[in-house]
Amino acid sequence: MKKLIFMGVLGLFLLGSCNSKSEHDHEGHSHETEKAHNHDHEGHDHEHEEHDHASENHEGHNHEAEMATGHSDEIILAPEKAKAAGVESEIIQPKSFRQVITTSGQVQAAQGDESVVVANVAGVVSFRHPVTDGMSVSKGAPILNISAENMPDGDPVKRTRIAYETAKKEYERAAKLVKSQIISQKDFNAIKESYENALLAYEAISKNQTKTGVSVTAPLGGYIKNCLVKEGDYVSVGQPLVSITQNRRLFLRADVSEKYYGYLHSIQSANFKTPYDNKVYELGELKGHLLSYGKASGGTSFYVPVTFEFDNRGDVIPGSYVEVYLLSSEMPDVLALPVTALTEEQGLYFIYLQLDEEGYKKQEVTLGASDGKEVQILTGLKAGDRVVTKGAYQVKLASASNAIPAHSHEH
Repeated sequence: MKKLIFMGVLGLFLLGSCNSKSEHDHEGHSHETEKAHNHDHEGHDHEHEEHDHASENHEGHNHEAEMATGHSDEIILAPEKAKAAGVESEIIQPKSFRQVITTSGQVQAAQGDESVVVANVAGVVSFRHPVTDGMSVSKGAPILNISAENMPDGDPVKRTRIAYETAKKEYERAAKLVKSQIISQKDFNAIKESYENALLAYEAISKNQTKTGVSVTAPLGGYIKNCLVKEGDYVSVGQPLVSITQNRRLFLRADVSEKYYGYLHSIQSANFKTPYDNKVYELGELKGHLLSYGKASGGTSFYVPVTFEFDNRGDVIPGSYVEVYLLSSEMPDVLALPVTALTEEQGLYFIYLQLDEEGYKKQEVTLGASDGKEVQILTGLKAGDRVVTKGAYQVKLASASNAIPAHSHEH
């Protein structure tokens, strides 16, 4: 019995001791836990504040990134470099622009402005001096000689002179006989006619007679367009020898497709571009005007001719084929740029907008009609934009070469 009581008391004692230790440990654990937890929480709050601060810096970084993104396509070209490269820009405003029909054509010598020299006697050609295409000649200047001295039929000049002298003697004799009424007036008139014809023939040849034959001279001043014979050639009467052009007035003949026939009545002027200097000429600046346009197409083609006449200022070659821009009625409020403002990449066209003194931006555009000097812009451009009109390829090279980061440019 005592043993059981002792065991019970001992158990209660041990249980109480265990509870006391557990509470102490729990309090210590709670304190440390709370302290650690509070400390960690404060540290976490502190770090969170630092994180917020970093977050604020991150927002600032985003702002810079946003600025960089907004100007990532900006091209930097220093003003002094732009000036040295010939870069020019202008503010574009709407203006009137003519409707354009683009076609091909040919420059021709104007009628009356070109002459073909022909042989007035038969014989062998000999040149007084070298005659080449493009050589300048003055009116009345000798070009070549024609001699028939050793021809089987004899020298035509000598034969003409003999015929003239014979007719003259016959005429003088008949003049005396008609006074004495030995011959009739009718016979006298026939003899007189023969004499006058012989005189005309002789004068036509003898005035250019030289020791080496008949001299062929230039009927007008200008340039040798074509020399059609060479030294030693035999020529007959009326055969072309050389063609001479003055090149003062020229024709521009444009061949227009039949589908544009309804627009031909509204055509007022034209521009054309030559292949040898890639230069665009305006008929308005060359005192040009429309002569006529065809009322039907040719039998072997589907084109209608349109002909202009203009002054040649020495740069246009007769006979050359050209690209023609026929200008008709005006279109109001059109945004147009010089063709020098355009750059082309894989079939797409771009311009360069000037944002500020040294900043540029590449802009894709859609093209409309072109008159050879300017082109209509359908999309990609608005009124008031400042566009690089000269030196666009220099700006393009700057964009490809420097690759300058956008944030280095300060506004």
